[in-house]
Amino acid sequence: MSLPTAEEHVHAVLATAARRSVGEKEFMQAVHEVLETLTPVLQEHPEYIEAGILDRLVEPERQILFRVPWVDDTGRVRVNRGFRVQFNSALGPFKGGLRFHPSVNLSVVKFLGFEQIFKNALTGQRIGGGKGGSDFDPAGRSDGEVMRFCQSFMTELVHHIGENMDVPAGDIGVGAREIGYMFGQHRRITQRYEAGTLTGKGVGWGGAEVRTEATGFGAVFFAEEMLRKAGQGIAGLKAAVSGSGNVAIHVIQKVEQLGGRAITASDSSGYIVDEDGIDVELLKQVKVVERARISAYAERRPSARFVKDGKVWDVPVDLAFPCATENEIGLADAQALIRGGVRAVTEGANMPTTPEAVALFQEASVLFAPGKAANAGGVATSALEMRQNAARSRWDFDTSENRLHAIMTDVHDSTYEASERYGRPGDYVLGANAAAFVTVSQAMLEQGVI
Repeated sequence: MSLPTAEEHVHAVLATAARRSVGEKEFMQAVHEVLETLTPVLQEHPEYIEAGILDRLVEPERQILFRVPWVDDTGRVRVNRGFRVQFNSALGPFKGGLRFHPSVNLSVVKFLGFEQIFKNALTGQRIGGGKGGSDFDPAGRSDGEVMRFCQSFMTELVHHIGENMDVPAGDIGVGAREIGYMFGQHRRITQRYEAGTLTGKGVGWGGAEVRTEATGFGAVFFAEEMLRKAGQGIAGLKAAVSGSGNVAIHVIQKVEQLGGRAITASDSSGYIVDEDGIDVELLKQVKVVERARISAYAERRPSARFVKDGKVWDVPVDLAFPCATENEIGLADAQALIRGGVRAVTEGANMPTTPEAVALFQEASVLFAPGKAANAGGVATSALEMRQNAARSRWDFDTSENRLHAIMTDVHDSTYEASERYGRPGDYVLGANAAAFVTVSQAMLEQGVI
């Protein structure tokens, strides 16, 4: 029996995935965005069609859904849902963060886990893709409440993770505090100190230098390489950054270290514009220490103004770094950025740009870096933390940052080379998907049908 064409195969896999994933819009958006770029790869590798690589790739190896009961400070019993989707381990143990946010559901976790397969493959660090989390919201909760939730969450998760099986890390709503509480509970249950079971730990007890900064720094390193390939640089350019969390803060910091000027930050209430350049220390004080609204920054900084309920993409800039959430740049936002003279858009968040907006950027010859390549620095540094834990060693900040920079340069180069190989030089979306897909597919092919 003859094989279907590449187009027919992609269409059939998408149809099956849609039938099996009813209501999972975030997951299906991610699947469409990847598979629709892979036709030229499948044309070159019909053996991937014959081996059913795509059919297997869109189905997680394992999906874990569990109840998380905990007691709040008033003595009331609360119940949340916990998730862990172990998507693909062809390259190594499952690796991906835990997200605690009310928006978390199975579709969101599957979308993030699917993206993680490709992101992790691009790092070259021999790690598979997974993701997890809960619809628990740590915002406004006391340390005691967060600790009790994390302990309950880990009481179930402990059965499904390990340094050679699945190594979770942090994500939105999960920082060093939450990782510490979960690691403590893991140690309490197992009676073993297995540092490699979780990453994002405190530097004093197994964590890696630069892990906090890695996603933001890595995104800027990728943008730097992308601009350099186009004969440009970051020095002297203005940047719009969305969000005001960990990724956004460190994007702003690294842009300024490289001679650029980041002039915006945002939260759910609106955004600030500071033409003198965002004061990183003041932003950290407002958003990290005080956990206040972004408007508090403008109240203390004469050069800044606050815009209620607006979007940073209305501000004319050279560079854009979406670092907040999914689908935050739509068609109208892309049009506003292009009118404002944007030269490059680099995704610091996961899938923050809609497919229509991506297409518009590409049509307008705006350099566009997809998140699976541009924000791979976080998981890359998590893998470096795993290496240090395995060797019981510790690298200093400069060593860690240099290794991160080298990895992000390699991610850029492999992505660009794949875009050339498949006939669209500079199409980083195609390049990232193709380079990662070939890496994972070869491993799956060589390991048989499992």
